[in-house]
Amino acid sequence: MSATTPIIKPPALQRGDTIGIIAPASPLPDPEYLARGISFWLSLGYRVRTGTHISKATGYLAGSDAGRLADLHLMFQEPEVKAIFCLRGGYGTLRLLDDLDYNLIRHHPKILVGYSDITALHLALNRMTGLVTFHGPMLYPELGGGDLPPYTREGLCRALAVASPLGSIPPAPGLPPPVAITPGRAEGIVTGGNLSLVVATLGTPFEVDTEGKILFLEEVDEAPYRIDRMLTQLKLAGKLEAAAGIVFGFCTRCGDSSHQPGLLEIITGHLAPLGIPCFYGLPAGHLATQATLPLGIRARLDAAACTLTYLEAAVAPP
Repeated sequence: MSATTPIIKPPALQRGDTIGIIAPASPLPDPEYLARGISFWLSLGYRVRTGTHISKATGYLAGSDAGRLADLHLMFQEPEVKAIFCLRGGYGTLRLLDDLDYNLIRHHPKILVGYSDITALHLALNRMTGLVTFHGPMLYPELGGGDLPPYTREGLCRALAVASPLGSIPPAPGLPPPVAITPGRAEGIVTGGNLSLVVATLGTPFEVDTEGKILFLEEVDEAPYRIDRMLTQLKLAGKLEAAAGIVFGFCTRCGDSSHQPGLLEIITGHLAPLGIPCFYGLPAGHLATQATLPLGIRARLDAAACTLTYLEAAVAPP
């Protein structure tokens, strides 16, 4: 979102609303996740509509670019659909950005939820339309997994349905304690997502804008030297020092004893010299127990306390 793009908040989700499910990236490894994900929403009192192309597969993509794009546009067009959930991440969302109908989305704002590869959609929609989106659980592997932690379920439902400030993201049970890198406080609009996808937007019209913002990052299945490389690229692009503050979620399965130094040492080595508030360990990312983070609204980062506190509502009254 640029400084001149007005923020658009989607209407809050209400019991009985229709949830749209699309597959903008990769196909499911197991169709049972879709069935269980649909049952999850039905059990909470919502209706469900799936995209026409949701069960398609073309190699590592969930069908053709045209089909995946058509489903995305259809869900924004349909008046009955109030929230759009992504089936999974993987790869493919970046391929859709050039052909998205941003005018359609701007005039039909709706809740959009996903993470990982869906970061490309978050960045594009935030920047091109001002729409507030949500970094949160998908059908694969969370909502369709059959054993969703209460922390994940309660945080998701509250973020989408409560038209008032969410306040602080609470600590999550069973996760390691967060680590302060540079103490201090900062306020700004929250942006970011998966580190690989944030880096992939550099040099494009959808490039992440970090100026005066709270930059959130997370990653999965990357060796520490690759994290180093991506953070170096963000630094060279001027994206790290431009941020008001930086918060890392968890980098899941990113440890590799054959590469030294370690992950946290690498992250600290990049962030500490910036002199801006930073911490590692927000309960968000590729985790079963994860918070739902609105992207595109203001929050306060307190790096000494390792907290992120949302200062405004993410959704509008329905």
